[in-house]
Parts: sequence; structure tokens; C-alpha cells
Amino acid sequence: MADPQQIHIIGISDDGLEGLTSRARELIQQAQVLIGSAKALSSVPESAADRVECSGDLGAIVDQIQARDGQRMVLLALGDPLFYGTARYLCEQLGKERFDVLPHVSTMQLAFARVKESWDEAYLTNLANQDLSRVIEKIHVAEKVGLFTTDEITPNVLAEALLDRRIDGFTAYVCENLGAPDEKVTHGELSDIVRGTFSGLNVVVLVRKPEVPDRPLRMQGRRLFGNPDEMFLQSKPKRGLLTPAEVRSIALAELDLGPSSLVWDVGAGSGAVAIEAAQIASEGRVYAIEMDPEDCELIKENAAQFGVQNLVAVLGKAPEAWAELEVPDAIFVGGTGRQISCIVEQAFQQLRPGGRLLANVGSVENLASIRELLHRQAGDANTWMINVSRGVYQLERVRFESLNPTFLIGAVKPEEAARD
Repeated sequence: MADPQQIHIIGISDDGLEGLTSRARELIQQAQVLIGSAKALSSVPESAADRVECSGDLGAIVDQIQARDGQRMVLLALGDPLFYGTARYLCEQLGKERFDVLPHVSTMQLAFARVKESWDEAYLTNLANQDLSRVIEKIHVAEKVGLFTTDEITPNVLAEALLDRRIDGFTAYVCENLGAPDEKVTHGELSDIVRGTFSGLNVVVLVRKPEVPDRPLRMQGRRLFGNPDEMFLQSKPKRGLLTPAEVRSIALAELDLGPSSLVWDVGAGSGAVAIEAAQIASEGRVYAIEMDPEDCELIKENAAQFGVQNLVAVLGKAPEAWAELEVPDAIFVGGTGRQISCIVEQAFQQLRPGGRLLANVGSVENLASIRELLHRQAGDANTWMINVSRGVYQLERVRFESLNPTFLIGAVKPEEAARD
């Protein structure tokens, strides 16, 4: 016999008792009280147990449990009771020792299984308790997304909102009535989802298409520097190499730019550093030097998006690409290869006396070699290791996603040094 003081939380699906273990079925048969939503309660046959319907109100469930203390209680929850709230909330309110949890496969797990995609790195959320605008910002930078929709924010509404923000680089799946005989999975473009008709019981899965560049978000709230990463058009599959906003802000501060500064951004990528440098040095000029033709085009598109007129995208490989450029007051060098030390050495020679160079690298080997080089050339070099973690609200909790650690190495060219 079950301990009458312990409450059993059992995950159940549309297949009812057939999908449960023998222990779970026995606990339901022995229960004096069954608590759950109307859908969960309808999944088990009638019995002598009192049935208490509580739909979505977790506080009401706590009240019912406290009012029936001492009776054998089973709480029926759809899917995995620890996924999005029921069991976790009750354990927090009444103590973990009061509960025994027997999970079923969650509808989110089923959805990803149906579309044959892993979900370990996906952004998962519930539109019932999240602001749609904030969710869209998260979707914009995600590779995969799993969403519980609502009666108000249906798959159609979600798809239309994404298209309104020019976010169209996803294949969309709408998984309806998972586990039931009328289960259905629809997939297509977001524009197809806008026109579709779907059951209220659904999960939306979004999978980013390969080789489709991100479109930048609207320029509302544009900053002089430190703009969110998602405001910049980025390339695939190199997405993620853009200098993060936090690192960009520190780098631009250390470059000590003025209104008329002349700046080189060597290895400019999508041009985020160059564009924000151009906004700071609004009366000067910024050269964004990039050897990849596709990225060079992205620089031009991003510059147009931000409305900067003083940025020149230079297609070519350093140092040949800068042979005819004006003498810079500041140089930013980004890169990951072994040749970056050589590029930094050659770039430092191009600085005007008193000018600043800042290199951004991701490995301790490049950090050591560039620091030693700049210390030898300038007599001193500053270094920073930047570890940034961004808070993400997911599964009703704030967790932190860490960016890759990165290093900045900076030096000022001595005033007495002459350009080679």
C-alpha cells in the first residue's frame, strides 16, 4: 500500500493507462483523490476516487493537497511533471519529501522526436508566461526553438510576428495532439504556418536553415556602441564569430577614439566593431578590411542599415590590402589563426606615433605571442581576459549561458617612433 502521507505526481498522455508503468497504474487505482486538469482526468477510467479538477492554477492544487492531507492522493500531469512547472512548483511549496514523481515523456520531447532533431541546445519556452516580443528576440539568435503556444498566441500569430520582424530563416514544425490517435505534424515555411489551422494542443519547433544569413533587428533603440549582436547581419556557418557586444564595448573604449579618428578594423568580419567605431568617429574615417567577399558585402549592408557614411569596406588580405590606406590613429585586429601575430606586428608599424592598437584573440597561445610582441615594440602592453555570461529565462528559471572566453591585448605606439 502507498504511504498515505506521500503524494504521487504521475505524468500521463493521451494513451491513458496503457502508456503507464504497472506501478503508476496501481497507484492510480489505489488513490482516494485524483487531482488534475480535465484532460488529464479524462485519460483514466472512472473509479471510487474523488476527482478534483484544477486547470493551470498551481496555487489551487496546493490548497487541495493541504485540505485533503492524510488521504492517498495522485496528481495527474500531462507529460513530464518536472518540465514546465507542476512538480517543481509543488516541491518548492510543500517540500520534496512530500512527493514521488513518475514522469511520462513530455510533449516537448515528443515534438523534437517527431521532427528528428536533438533538443539539448534548443531555446525552450512557454508563451503562456513569456512576453512575445522578448521571445522573438531570443528566437532571432537561436539555432533551434521549442515553444508551447496558447489560445491567444497560436502558431499563426507567432509566425506572423516573426515575419513582421523579418525573421524568416527557420523551418517551422507544428506538432498537434502528440501521442493521440489524431496526432499530426505540419512543417513548412513560416508563411505557410500563418495560413494554417491548428489544434489548440500543439508544440511549435523552429529549426534554423543552413546558409541563411541572419537579418538584423530593427534599429529602434540603436546605441552609439555596444549594440546587441542580433542587430547585425551575420554570415552562416560562421555565425558566432561576431565580436560580442560586451567585448566590443571594452575594445572601443580602449581604442580611445575621438570624433575625427582614423581607424582600421583588420579582419572585420561582419563589421560590428568598424560600424560602431564609425559612429564614434563620426567626423573621421573607418576602413573595414576583410578578405572574405561574402563578409565584405555584409559589412556594406550593415553599414547601410546603421546609416554610417564614413566607413569604407576594403576587400583584401592584410597587409597588401592596407598599402594605400591613410595612416591610422587606431587599429583593431581580430582573428584566430597563427598568422595573427605577424599581422599585429605589421599593423603596429602602420600606426601614427601615439596611436593605439588592440588585438582580440581566443587562444592563450596567441595572447602570449602578441603580448610579448607588443611589449617589445611599445615597451608595455595591457591585457584583459573577458568572461561574459548572459542570463536566459528558460524553464521558469534564470540560467546563464557563457560566451567563449576572449582576450584583448593593447598597446600605444611611442611618440618618438617613426612610421616605416
